[in-house]
Amino acid sequence: MEIKRAKDLDENIREKISELFVEAFGQELKIISRDADKLIKAFSHIFVLDYFYIGIIDNEIAGMMACTDKEHYCIHHNKKILLKNLGFVKGFLATMIFTKYFNKYPKYPVEIDEKTGSIEFVATNKKQRRTGAASLIMEYIFSLNMYEKYILEVADTNEKAFNLYKKMGYKEVHRIKQKYAKKMGINYLVYMVK
Repeated sequence: MEIKRAKDLDENIREKISELFVEAFGQELKIISRDADKLIKAFSHIFVLDYFYIGIIDNEIAGMMACTDKEHYCIHHNKKILLKNLGFVKGFLATMIFTKYFNKYPKYPVEIDEKTGSIEFVATNKKQRRTGAASLIMEYIFSLNMYEKYILEVADTNEKAFNLYKKMGYKEVHRIKQKYAKKMGINYLVYMVK
């Protein structure tokens, strides 16, 4: 697998990242829309390519993840684009969700410093799941030695990801009960540090 920063790939990488994002997080995104094509189009603009790392196998995206610090966000949404592509109600809902969950400060409910990297939006192509693609991308990020430690957030119901992170040396440091658990299919958000 070849791993590259998204910013070093061609401009249509935004749509490909959006496709993988919708495929991987579709269950959680159903609250906004069940139309995958509409979501892909609406979200293509949100990804800050400087922070995304893409694993490529046979010219296809095998997986992706973002790595930022405590000050920066790996996604920035444009309310007008969301409203245009999703309609007023769903676009407004998407804007509220992105603002509340992805563009808030502090980013985590635990204190982190400038020596801590934030791993976000870990996703693997359906064809590449359980092949080690996510582990390889994460190991690549670790090999860059940008940070001394790393933090990530995972839903407690995402047992495969939770177990992968434990296997990679992450330890749980905090848990937050989710207010809308039934709608999102999540009981707790778990914060883990390596």
